[in-house]
Amino acid sequence: MRKRIESLDFLRGFTIAAMIMVNTPGTWDHVYTPLLHTNWHGLTPTDLIFPFFLFIVGTSIYFAYVSKPSTISTYKKILIRSLKLIGLGLVLNAFVPYFPFVTDLETLRYTGVLQRIGIVFFISAILFLNCNGKILFWMSIIILSCYWLFLGYVPFSDGSIPTFDRASNNWVMYIDSRVIGNHMWKHDYDPEGLLSTLPAIVSCLFGILIGRIVERINTSIVSLLGIALLFLISGYVMHYWFPINKSIWSSSFVLVSCGWGTLILAVIYFLTDIKKIKMGSIFKYVGRNAITIYFMSSFISRIFYLTNIKNTNVHSWLYENLFNYNFLSNKLSSLLYAIVTVLFYLGLSYVLHRKKIYIKV
Repeated sequence: MRKRIESLDFLRGFTIAAMIMVNTPGTWDHVYTPLLHTNWHGLTPTDLIFPFFLFIVGTSIYFAYVSKPSTISTYKKILIRSLKLIGLGLVLNAFVPYFPFVTDLETLRYTGVLQRIGIVFFISAILFLNCNGKILFWMSIIILSCYWLFLGYVPFSDGSIPTFDRASNNWVMYIDSRVIGNHMWKHDYDPEGLLSTLPAIVSCLFGILIGRIVERINTSIVSLLGIALLFLISGYVMHYWFPINKSIWSSSFVLVSCGWGTLILAVIYFLTDIKKIKMGSIFKYVGRNAITIYFMSSFISRIFYLTNIKNTNVHSWLYENLFNYNFLSNKLSSLLYAIVTVLFYLGLSYVLHRKKIYIKV
């Protein structure tokens, strides 16, 4: 039986905690800039959270399936897990706390974070079971290159030149608006849309390749640090031709986010798995119930926003009455609400761990 990689649980759990932090401020009117996504081009710490999770999904795929045979049973388990993730995502998008429990089907959002995780996991796991590391690497490079060339240089049917801006002549938005239509996150684009799923798969494939390296490096992390530096340099250089952009999951964004992910994983791996330093156990507990904690936080948050109390929703009532103090700035009050929310789910993950409850999705 393979030894559990503590750093993976730590980073997975920390990423989920960060997701909850940025998703549940006291009020969206007052949020510190690092806790918001960029308006379009650029990068904030918040922009790194989701690609970090997909990167860790890839690393986990390596350790979970490297010794498993490519059998019908394995493929069936992968498919079932993927469908569960997609189904949970659709439940979150559809749920309202009153009968009939669904929103208008004509505007129900089909895409989302869990849906993307499910699709990316399915495709990446199948590729891993059927391709060696060299094929996965070159496949990733080809996808990123073709994505860049298609978005930047393939003209539309009317002859107009595409752009990377938030406009109708952006291929990502053009395809999503015509295929997904009213089921998009916003009227003009969807951050988890169709075409941008391709480079998101690469984020996961790079995680698989890093998992392979982690297993082989034993007590040295020099190779990981070198790869992280290569990712970062390549991504920031590519930014001049294909801007770093989470909304369209640009190729430069994949390289930079994987670079930071590899660097942070290397540091945590060195401290926890090599030096055996006990740190951040609570994040490891979250990491072992990652999807469960994320789903519950999103589900409860939606209930709070959709359930009214004293002429306002539960979320706003809690914020205004328990966190919005006159002696604190609005942004700090909003952050305090998010911190307390994170602490609640950290506590919940600890309780699940003590009771040895690990819910596999």
